[in-house]
Amino acid sequence: AVAKKILAREGIEVRGYTKEMAGVAADPKITWDDIVAHAESNIARCPDPAAGERMIAKTLEAKKNGDTVGGIIEVIARGVPAGLGEQVFDKLTAGLAHALMSIGSVRGIEFGDGFAEARRLGSENNDIPYYNEKGEVRFRTNRCGGMLGGISNGDDIVFRIAVKPTSTISMDQMTINVIRERNEKLAAETRRDPTIVPRVVPVAEAMTAIVLVDFLMMWNGYKSLRRDMEGP
Repeated sequence: AVAKKILAREGIEVRGYTKEMAGVAADPKITWDDIVAHAESNIARCPDPAAGERMIAKTLEAKKNGDTVGGIIEVIARGVPAGLGEQVFDKLTAGLAHALMSIGSVRGIEFGDGFAEARRLGSENNDIPYYNEKGEVRFRTNRCGGMLGGISNGDDIVFRIAVKPTSTISMDQMTINVIRERNEKLAAETRRDPTIVPRVVPVAEAMTAIVLVDFLMMWNGYKSLRRDMEGP
């Protein structure tokens, strides 16, 4: 909460939502306004209400069978200034990856278009820069997810994380009995969540906010050092 307040003061907002769960994907045309208005409108935390209802139904079906489901969460940070991060040891991409991969059950992360970029030509994938009417450098596309060379470029920071299904299920599975030192079947008789995907959304937002605050502090520190070195 503190990190988000600091970011809000700087005009930065972080939003996350469930992009896919139980094999059901949200509309790929979802906008920032859709996320702000509808991400909290259902327990799936999906800003596409129709897809959210299908996600919930499929998850409850898995629960009824004693099983669990995973999904994909997308996080967007809007208003991040250009220049956060460094080329090697303190890349913004690396800082975010470290934080997001530290969340339990997160199994992967991709920035911007992610793995789809590996299948393109450079001419198809490059984000082309241009000067806008204010003389600012902007980009015509955001395939990189707002970071080039590990440094923010002023566009939206966009990434997705993969969340695995809850490990504890109420179905017979082979495992080991460490006391008797033998293989045997086990079905867990305990409380378990049919999915933790929607619960990870606010955690991912918080982790992102913390990382951005850290990098803003470094960025402001570098600017102060530069002013001191240049003198009055």
